[in-house]
Amino acid sequence: MIQIKPNNKLSVFSWCLYDWANTAFGTVIITFIFSVYFAREIVGDETLGSAQWSFAISVSGFVIAVLGPVLGAIADHSGRRKFWIFILSLLCIFPCAALWGAVPGGGEQTIFFVLLLVALANVGFELAQVFYNAMLPHIAQQNRIGRISGWAWGFGYLGGLTALAVTLFGFIGFGDVKPFIDLPRENFEHIRVSGPVISLWFFVFMLPLFLFVSDKKTKNLSVQKSITLGLRQLMKTLKNIKEYKNIALFLISSAIYRDGLVTLFAIGGVYAAGQYGMGFSDILIFAIGLNVTAGLGAFIFAYIDDWAGPKRTIVTSLLGLIAFGTAILFVQDKNTFIILSLGLGIFIGPVQAASRTMVGKISPPSLITQSYGLYAMTGKSVSFLGPLLFGLAVTAFGTQQAGMISIILFWLVGLLLLLWIKEEKVNE
Repeated sequence: MIQIKPNNKLSVFSWCLYDWANTAFGTVIITFIFSVYFAREIVGDETLGSAQWSFAISVSGFVIAVLGPVLGAIADHSGRRKFWIFILSLLCIFPCAALWGAVPGGGEQTIFFVLLLVALANVGFELAQVFYNAMLPHIAQQNRIGRISGWAWGFGYLGGLTALAVTLFGFIGFGDVKPFIDLPRENFEHIRVSGPVISLWFFVFMLPLFLFVSDKKTKNLSVQKSITLGLRQLMKTLKNIKEYKNIALFLISSAIYRDGLVTLFAIGGVYAAGQYGMGFSDILIFAIGLNVTAGLGAFIFAYIDDWAGPKRTIVTSLLGLIAFGTAILFVQDKNTFIILSLGLGIFIGPVQAASRTMVGKISPPSLITQSYGLYAMTGKSVSFLGPLLFGLAVTAFGTQQAGMISIILFWLVGLLLLLWIKEEKVNE
């Protein structure tokens, strides 16, 4: 197998392009287009629909928490990260394509069908990220991890932006501008087609990762041996991590504030539709603007990450999220909401990218890969809580603003814990 040197331009670009490929699923299906269609047309009640949607995301988060660390430990011993990325990506792609069958009027059966497909797709999407993130230390030099991680997030938001533009001008249309392909609208074909379109998008743009980025050398272990060693190593890692309190505290802190982001992504489009009466075209334009600011933030803070350090980058970004998120709670005007949301978007990418950098920054060399596995595990182990609490808050108080407050609380608690963490590498 050809081993590609760290920071090889083609290798780095191809790795970053996977973010371009898979972010389209989160942007178009989970957050802005299909979630709104589900709540408004399949369920017929935006508040109830948003709660059901968030519950489905929480169930998938629980599955991810259970399977993520186990699969990661096994893959560390088999050395086949790209194999797992490919299989799990398909687990996202096929259910996403099947969303074409989500025709309104089917009642509880259609609702269950859509939520099952979305949960399966989200499991594939998130578990693939476990192995994708673990490839970062192997393609980037230590002093450039923050920059390359930020570039990847920036590519992701740019990919989400482009996918939204394709959906808007290709199939939905905007105002007096007709879509390039004018599908029938009796059964919302112009909306349902977003499932197959994003599936094709994901598949095509993920291919460079498998063609131009090297994998770890395969250890030629049997499946049974890989499982045995993987589970044994997982137990050892969970035991040893207790000796590194700084790392453990960061894993807890990041799991909490990342859960707030997971919830925001899951309900952002539904919130905009329910609180401000935005139509599909309005939500698309809003989402495009949000992805522009998020992408700019990711690219700009990528350099700040390497210069000022990931902790300062995360703290600054969380403060920005809390400030803009709190302001949004008191806004009744749609235009003001959009402006504040665009400001909030600037800080979304840096939180994610700098957190990925922070893991490598504070972990000893022999624990870097294991720490990334635990980073994934802790994030997914509580990823169901945010959507669950959002759904419970909306159900209990009958307003989506109550759910938004729960998101801000996740960011605040995560920030307070982060302040106790030292940004230094542990000596072995």
